[in-house]
Amino acid sequence: MSTMPVGGLVPHAIENAADLIVRNAKIHTGDPGRPHAEALAIHDGVITVVGDDKDVAPHVGAGTKVVDALGRRVIPGLNDAHLHVIRGGLNYVLELRWDGVRTLRQGLAMLREQAARTPKGQWVRVVGGWSAEQFAERRLPTVAELNAAAPDTPVFVLHLYQSAVLNRAALKAAGFTRDTPDPKGGQIVRSRDGEPTGMLLASPSALILYSTLAKAPVLDEEHRKTSTRHFLRELNRFGLTSAIDAAGGFQNFPDNYETVTELAREGQLSLRIAYHLFPQTAGQEIDDLTRWIGMVRPEDGDEWLRLNGAGENLTWAAADFENFAQPRPEHSPDYEVEFEKAVRLLMENGWGFRLHATYDETIRRDLAVFDKLASEGLFPGGNRWLFDHAETVSPDSLDRIAALGGAMSVQNRLSFQGEAFVRRYGPGAAADAPPIRAMLDRGLTVGAGTDATRVSTYNPWVALHWLVSGRSVGDLALRPPTNRVDRQTALAMFTRAGAALTGEDEVKGVLRPGCYADLAVLPEDYFAVPEPDIAHIESLLTVTGGRIVYAAAEYEGLDEELPPVSPAWSPVAHFGGYQASRRAAPPGARQAELLGQAIAESEQHRQWRIARGLTPEAASTPFDPCFVL
Repeated sequence: MSTMPVGGLVPHAIENAADLIVRNAKIHTGDPGRPHAEALAIHDGVITVVGDDKDVAPHVGAGTKVVDALGRRVIPGLNDAHLHVIRGGLNYVLELRWDGVRTLRQGLAMLREQAARTPKGQWVRVVGGWSAEQFAERRLPTVAELNAAAPDTPVFVLHLYQSAVLNRAALKAAGFTRDTPDPKGGQIVRSRDGEPTGMLLASPSALILYSTLAKAPVLDEEHRKTSTRHFLRELNRFGLTSAIDAAGGFQNFPDNYETVTELAREGQLSLRIAYHLFPQTAGQEIDDLTRWIGMVRPEDGDEWLRLNGAGENLTWAAADFENFAQPRPEHSPDYEVEFEKAVRLLMENGWGFRLHATYDETIRRDLAVFDKLASEGLFPGGNRWLFDHAETVSPDSLDRIAALGGAMSVQNRLSFQGEAFVRRYGPGAAADAPPIRAMLDRGLTVGAGTDATRVSTYNPWVALHWLVSGRSVGDLALRPPTNRVDRQTALAMFTRAGAALTGEDEVKGVLRPGCYADLAVLPEDYFAVPEPDIAHIESLLTVTGGRIVYAAAEYEGLDEELPPVSPAWSPVAHFGGYQASRRAAPPGARQAELLGQAIAESEQHRQWRIARGLTPEAASTPFDPCFVL
């Protein structure tokens, strides 16, 4: 960056000069009217010029910052259409992230080191963003391994929404004893004498996992602000400039929204957030929605923080759980009664909504309610609404969604759960989970996201790799070419489509004059790198609203300064967030040694399982948490 003449761009004494110019770039604008450019100018947070160096030259003033992209690819800022960003920010600095970790051996070493520095009364928590399939060992940690790594510090390790592993200290801190009853939809695995082993299973409800994690200490308000700012910076690291917050369990309004609201008021958000409101208490959903309708309106806020609607659950009875290690949950036969009340209330008051719906069986029942309300003129209507996830949605349901004016949001949950899905439903079902091409072919708006932070990682490039390749993080081919998308379409799903889901597609998601100045400079060309390398892309420079919110390599130090990570013992202070995201170098001697150790340990574990009664074939399958003793 420079304020001096760069590449012939000479400062002029002009009014309304550009605040920031990016030049010498390969810009993918996302704008069909001008798909490619070499330079752009930004003033007051908005793009003013898109063209080449000579087009932006007249806009260089004495205070203009000029970024030389050095011929690199520039893309519109990414927009995660389904991210639990508010909840993630409140807890980020407390979490030890195994996102991107390649071996369980490395993960346990990180855990052991973190336990040694964690003060008494605090927990070590590994909460999402990883799967056993990403490890060379292809298994979860055992309770014995957690006890050895942290004999005195409570450790909680969440694996997707399937299970959690707790060490002895965490069982005690959480209050689990032989007399603790199994909660509805969950199982406390017990040994022969009835004592909890340390394994919790969602069967199929994840409430047992949520509620146990909620027993861990939380941050005070000042630490929550610092945590959120560092989480947003971590998202900026991958070129994210916007996200749609899908709310979620244990995210109460307005209490748990106060941190982002205050940061927005102080101008300290580096990511644009459109948020949803999710009723938390079964049996109280209609009362909560009625109360919120009297408090706020969709689109309240500004370009940085705004209300987008209700969901992703409207009533708890209508929720289906995406635990593919368990059979599809059976709903109560009459959940439509309360569900219809919720949808009617929202549509009559001008509220849009989003619905968590994994299975077509759920979607069909929801659509029957919408068809009934359509006879009264409430659908299609003018309110934005969509289905999330929809791994098994049928062609008929997609036709009905299109006719009723809905949209879709898909996430790469099968990047992390693909193997479990295949084991339960078979490769044929996995080929269409979800049927992305069928959605697009019907003209539906299809936004893309991650569903981070409790299941998938928040790294959007892992999701983009899944959209393009159809492969899981364990490199299992799930979707055939007929149900994949090209790189340009995948990027549009992570930019323009997300903006459409919040009604901002006229000002966000493309790089053209009049749009928000949200962009990322990439170290490698997304459109040219080998397919496997898509998952390893990061941003070198991320700009949100004309502000440089992340900078690395030769741009390092140009981004806004953040306060230090606190508390000082935070895992983020020592390990950062996403691990090893850069493409790995060819294995050296030490790397080969570690890989050999991991493979040997995996074989030892296979033999251990055979000794406990499994057939050799079953013992060779990916690790099943039910077998932890």
